[in-house]
Amino acid sequence: MSSKKTKAPGGGKQHTRTVREKVIREEEIIKDNDTGRKAVRKEAYMFPVILAGALVYSFGMNLFLRPLYLYSGGMMGFAQLLQELLKRSGVTFDGFNISGIIYYLMNVPAILIAIKSMRRRFILKTFFAVTSITVLLSVIPIPSAPVLDDRITNAIIAGLICGTGIGLILWGGACDGGMNIIGMLLIAKRGKGSVGNIGLIANVVLYSAMLFIFDPATVIYSLIYSVFNSIAVDRIHTQNIASQVLVISKRKNTEAMQVDVMGKLNRGMTEIDASGLFTGDDVKIFIIFVSKYEVNRLRRIIKSHDEDAFIVETPVTRIDGNFDKKVA
Repeated sequence: MSSKKTKAPGGGKQHTRTVREKVIREEEIIKDNDTGRKAVRKEAYMFPVILAGALVYSFGMNLFLRPLYLYSGGMMGFAQLLQELLKRSGVTFDGFNISGIIYYLMNVPAILIAIKSMRRRFILKTFFAVTSITVLLSVIPIPSAPVLDDRITNAIIAGLICGTGIGLILWGGACDGGMNIIGMLLIAKRGKGSVGNIGLIANVVLYSAMLFIFDPATVIYSLIYSVFNSIAVDRIHTQNIASQVLVISKRKNTEAMQVDVMGKLNRGMTEIDASGLFTGDDVKIFIIFVSKYEVNRLRRIIKSHDEDAFIVETPVTRIDGNFDKKVA
C-alpha cells in the first residue's frame, strides 16, 4: 500500500512533506545498515530457525521421499533427475548421493540473480540455508525400504514434512533456493501470487517432462508429494497472509511513530482524526495493511512510542490495489 497523506491539526500539506522527508532519511539509514556484519548480527537469531528448517526438509526428503524413488519439484527435482540420468549412464560415484551437490551448483545462478534485487541479509541467509541443505542431504542416511508400507501415505507425509521445513526457512527470512528464489523474485516484482503456487506450476511442467522418462505411477506420486509440499509451505510462509491493523492513539504528536512505521516497514498509513464518544478525548486512528509476518514488528514499533495505544489486527483474505507483497 502506498503512503497516504497524513494530517495533523495545523499541519496540512507541510506536515505531510515533513513526514515524507523523514521517512526517506529513515529508509536510507536502514539501507546503509543492511550490509556486512551489521546485517548478520541483526538477523543472527534467525539462523537457528533456518538450520531447523533445513534439517526438517532434509529429514523428510531422505527418510520418506527418496526410499520411494520419487522426485521432488523445482531445482531439487532437476538435481535428482540429473543424478538418475548419470546413474543410468554408468556414473555412480561409488554409491554416494550427489543430488545435494548438484542442487547446490544449480542454485548458484539463481542466487547471483537475486543479489541484484534482494537485500544482502536475505542473500546471506539463503546461502546458509542452501549450504545446510546440501550438507544434511549428504549425511542423513537413506533407508533401503520406505518407512511406511503405503506409498501414497509416504508421499503425503514427505510433502508435509519437506514443506514445513521450507516454510521455516522462508519464515526465517531466507529461501531454500531454486524455484522458490525465482518465485520470490516474481512476487516482489508483480506484488501478487504465492511461493507455493508458483512452485507448483513449475512442478507441473517438470513432471510432464518426466512422463517421457519414468512410469506414470512415479510421476503421479511425485506430483502428490509436490501438492502437499506446496500446501505446507503456504501455511507457514506468513508473508502470504495479509492483515489490516487498526491503531488508536491519544497522543497529540504521533509524527515519530509515523516515521518509524513507514521508514522501517516501508508501509503506508492512513490517519483519521476522531474523538471517543464515551470520554470525549481526541484520538488518532491509523489504518495499516501489512503481511502477517510484519504484525509483531509493527506492534513493537507502535508500543515503543505509545504504550497505551489500542491495536486491533484483522486477517484479510484479499487486497486489490497498490499493496506491496513482501517476501524478503
